[in-house]
Amino acid sequence: MSNHSFSLGIIRESREDEFRAPLSPQNIQKLKKIYKGLQIIVQPSTNRCFSDTEYTKVGATLSEDLSKTSLILGVKEIDTNILIQNKKYLFFSHTSKIQPDNYATAQGTPEVDKKKLLKNILKKKITLIDYENIRDKNSARYLGFGRFAGIVGCYNSLSLYEQFTNNINLPRAYELKEYSLVKEILKNIKFSPIKVLITGDGRVAKGVLELLKCTNFMQVSKNDFINKNFNEPIFCNLETKDYVSEINKNAFNLKDFINNPKNYISIAGEYLKEANMIISAHYWDPLSPKIFELSELEKFKQLKVIGDITCDINGSIPTTLKSTTIQNPYFYLNKNTNKEIDVNKESLAIMAVDNLPSELSRDSSEEFGEDIVKEVLPYIINKDDQRIHSATIIKNGIFLPKYKYLEKYISV
Repeated sequence: MSNHSFSLGIIRESREDEFRAPLSPQNIQKLKKIYKGLQIIVQPSTNRCFSDTEYTKVGATLSEDLSKTSLILGVKEIDTNILIQNKKYLFFSHTSKIQPDNYATAQGTPEVDKKKLLKNILKKKITLIDYENIRDKNSARYLGFGRFAGIVGCYNSLSLYEQFTNNINLPRAYELKEYSLVKEILKNIKFSPIKVLITGDGRVAKGVLELLKCTNFMQVSKNDFINKNFNEPIFCNLETKDYVSEINKNAFNLKDFINNPKNYISIAGEYLKEANMIISAHYWDPLSPKIFELSELEKFKQLKVIGDITCDINGSIPTTLKSTTIQNPYFYLNKNTNKEIDVNKESLAIMAVDNLPSELSRDSSEEFGEDIVKEVLPYIINKDDQRIHSATIIKNGIFLPKYKYLEKYISV
């Protein structure tokens, strides 16, 4: 396919609280230099973090009609009513985590019916490529909003703790709009002694750790976290090998854990007994063990705040009964009944926003788009090295073999 015959469409996001874009004007400027004659059509939007004018200034065309484009890019799930017959789409569908024996577990927009979405894609003979599944040979993702999910999730969790325990209200990230301003706020705050546990070792966890470097928190080892008392705010980062163990106590093997997650149990409880806050920043497979069970909550006497960045409903953090919104990011749980209640000092405070990077939408979109330019589009416009094929859930209205398990999900 020549550069001249290829065109990209950028859809207007369906969610009112979604301000991100798959490509920024600056990303488009780079693409135009790389692929001479490439056409980029952008649906107008008053909600997007970049203005329509910013796009037209770099040579994009504004139009409601994306039917002539070779590939349509979005961020979150696309409204089934506007899906175009026989087109190729690339967005986060949040469908591949759904397993045959775990129908209810999936991320994404709560009100979106995943079955309806998949059925309509099949019916309209659409090709669906999912960003989440574009991975290298070691299953590492080439792109994602994980870093900014970690950054904003960490900031929101710290803000919740300050509000919940000290009645101090910090400005929200979406009000500040820029990452640099978020860092500036944190540099001027002296957090009181608190023990924070962070799970994960991927992009999201790295985002959390990056932001904590702007604070007066000190990182400690997992042994010190359990055994020592501190007069300053501290955090401990548990990597996968630290919070799960093989049932027969064999040495941890990441490849085996990925292939046989049912053979592992969580050992995070001993750390949670000492924690005032947990920030979950790990990737979770529905077949993997939960970080803790609801029945264990009573053992975590010191736990006051949970910042669930993973945001899998009834997933690895079972207190996440629902996802929350940017406007209303927190809810409160009765530790004894495990039911949502009005805020009080005995409750457990929870942050579970499902589109955290949208709070710093310009910064996160710029970084995400940079990875699309480098790691995705060359393998769609030119030659695929199998990363795109492997991430294609449906091709021309047919499930590819790797994702045929979803047929059972939509048939029930």
